[in-house]
Amino acid sequence: MKLSPALAAFATELEARARAAESVAELGFSIANDSHGALAFRQALVLSAKGDVLTVSGLVKLAEDSPYLLWLKRSWPWIAERVPETGWYAPEAAELAAAPGDVADGWQEWWPAGIQVVRLKRRTGTPLGWVVFLLNHPPQDDILAMFERVTQTWAYCWEMLGGKPRLDLRARWQSLNVKRRRLAVAALFVLFLLPVRQTVLAPAEIVPVDAMALTAALDGVVKSVHVRPNQPVKAGDPLFSLDDTTLRNRLEVTRKSVAVADAELLAATQLAFDDNRNKAELATLTGRARERRAELAAVEAQLARIDAIAPYDGVAVFADPDEWQGRPVVTGERIMLLANPDKPGMLIHLAVADAITLAPGAPVKLFLTVRPLSPVVGEISETSYQASLSPDGVASYRLRASVADADVRIGLRGTAKLYGDWVVLGYYLLRRPLAKLREWSGW
Repeated sequence: MKLSPALAAFATELEARARAAESVAELGFSIANDSHGALAFRQALVLSAKGDVLTVSGLVKLAEDSPYLLWLKRSWPWIAERVPETGWYAPEAAELAAAPGDVADGWQEWWPAGIQVVRLKRRTGTPLGWVVFLLNHPPQDDILAMFERVTQTWAYCWEMLGGKPRLDLRARWQSLNVKRRRLAVAALFVLFLLPVRQTVLAPAEIVPVDAMALTAALDGVVKSVHVRPNQPVKAGDPLFSLDDTTLRNRLEVTRKSVAVADAELLAATQLAFDDNRNKAELATLTGRARERRAELAAVEAQLARIDAIAPYDGVAVFADPDEWQGRPVVTGERIMLLANPDKPGMLIHLAVADAITLAPGAPVKLFLTVRPLSPVVGEISETSYQASLSPDGVASYRLRASVADADVRIGLRGTAKLYGDWVVLGYYLLRRPLAKLREWSGW
């Protein structure tokens, strides 16, 4: 059918705008919005070949969580099975009533009586997408003839802007001949037999190797901390002190008790020369005097442990002295560590879900957060058989490793890469999926 001059000019303008598009999204916007001058539609939609909505007329950006688009995504597979490749489609009431889900409700709420569908294809016949116009009545023949002409330009521009289609794995496999398929299977089999080394990543920290825990020698309250965190100390330097008020009061009371017991014993000894009855009390008073002196010696020994002294040279490792100032502690509670900075090591928390077989001597690389490009090399020196909660609350195995580079500061953190046994690539890739499958299936 020969187009009128007005429709021919409008078609030429639509084709020019399509050719000026620089992307598929821009082309879809032109298709959905520029066509309104010839076809007074309520709304125009551009969908991909898979049914994804690319453009809605009048909208610059799609709200993917809107009820309308959610309904369209659910309903389009049913609609696509019934619409023609190009033409008018108006379902009967009975057909809509038999539709699954809420297709009928959404159609009656958002769509008019029918839709004009245009299927865009590549030159090879492969589908590119759909153009759907929502109309109350079928378009006239001259309008259809104009869109038949413009559709070819739209399809060509879409094909050029979209590039060559990417085949999925199934299509690529089907495109191979028998010989190439056999070669691919053989190459995959050989690839799965390649030896690789098991590796796993785990959080780690630089810790002292031979650190000594400095604990509270008795129950009490921390009176003062004499050092700062990570401060070097010498043997004999005071580290912290407990409050001695209670002990000194007990010391004075015990001294008075010793003096009273000594006085009673002395008086009984003098009277024993004249009265035999006082001789019987000498043993009791002597035992009481010894008991009081033992109590005095115990209090003096506790006072001697009020101050914690560094037994050797090292670094005092703890968090914040203000957290300990005035804090009650019990006997054996750790307050700080005395570490040798010249002997650092690694403390690694390996999650149970990522655990691999690791023997002492296995190599380790620690990538510190402060210097991720220079890993610290070491070897596993100790492994635990029982899992415990890590500081992050994850069930993990505690591993310790040596450090070859002594020039690392205690307390630095990073990610450790642990190297296990050599295995084939197939086992390396399928180990965790097989473990999950066994956990799920129970065999």
